[in-house]
Amino acid sequence: MSKMNELMARGTELLGSDYAILCGAMSWVSERHLVSAISNAGGFGVIACGAMTPALLDTEIAATKALATKPFGVNLITMHPQLFELIEVCAKHGVGHVVLAGGLPPKGSLEAIKASGAKVICFAPTLAMGKKLVRSGVDALVIEGMEAGGHIGPVSTSVLAQEILPTLADEVPVFVAGGIGRGEAIAAYLEMGASGVQLGTRFVCATESIAHPNFKKAFMRASAREAVASVQIDPRLPVIPVRALKNAGTEAFNAKQREVANKLDKGEVDMMEAQLEIEHYWAGALRRAVIDGDIENGSLMAGQSVGMVSEEESVADIIATLVQQADAALHARG
Repeated sequence: MSKMNELMARGTELLGSDYAILCGAMSWVSERHLVSAISNAGGFGVIACGAMTPALLDTEIAATKALATKPFGVNLITMHPQLFELIEVCAKHGVGHVVLAGGLPPKGSLEAIKASGAKVICFAPTLAMGKKLVRSGVDALVIEGMEAGGHIGPVSTSVLAQEILPTLADEVPVFVAGGIGRGEAIAAYLEMGASGVQLGTRFVCATESIAHPNFKKAFMRASAREAVASVQIDPRLPVIPVRALKNAGTEAFNAKQREVANKLDKGEVDMMEAQLEIEHYWAGALRRAVIDGDIENGSLMAGQSVGMVSEEESVADIIATLVQQADAALHARG
């Protein structure tokens, strides 16, 4: 057994995969083709439910099951208005792992997932939240730093890892995410106590990814510094920042925020509706880029590791490279 497999043992046991390498749930990108390819290649694919309706998720899980020979998970957003119906859809299909992203899971949601026999993995943006989640019975945590693509928190991956791993890594498996593009970084986080990692950006340009060729080209051309976080225009509209490649779409989002803030001012929407409107805006903007290939006006959500994505490769090759780099790094350190 290699050193890497040894350090990942708790993660792989929880996930039922060969490697504790999760693929981040990226709306429109983490669908049946990429998810099944990652799981089949020894990683752990996760369907991005995002703004999907229960019926759409039902179809997506069924289609993924038809392609996957190994286990995969489903990522649900805690603020989805139909969260409990989505949990039921996962249960109906016997999905073994549900990943909850966003704020604190609403009352009863963890119990509902556990009742189906599934494992619950939650995002912990702070140590305090991590402790709270562990107390409430989650099976594993993902700690994601601000280098990641899409919705991000304010703290970097390296700082979160130092804050959270020494305290919680003994209690539950912890997966580190955000800015990971090479196996050497995977090795370092495993040595710090992580049970595995999560990568998103690195898999966008996989051969099996359905992202539009224009979207992939934008990733292959971009450098780390072009993946910028969105700015918050109005202090009363707590928009979670999103990291994406700079383009006309990033400017359009600022205008969208102003529009929603005005509605909030006039009392036309309440805070929850305002946030959902922003959420739906992102889903639409992302679809324009990922599916339609409009890389000028769509949203090019990307993590800072985008600078390490330089070619289109198969999922199997990406995973093999990461594993080989991690093994070599651990071996070199004896």
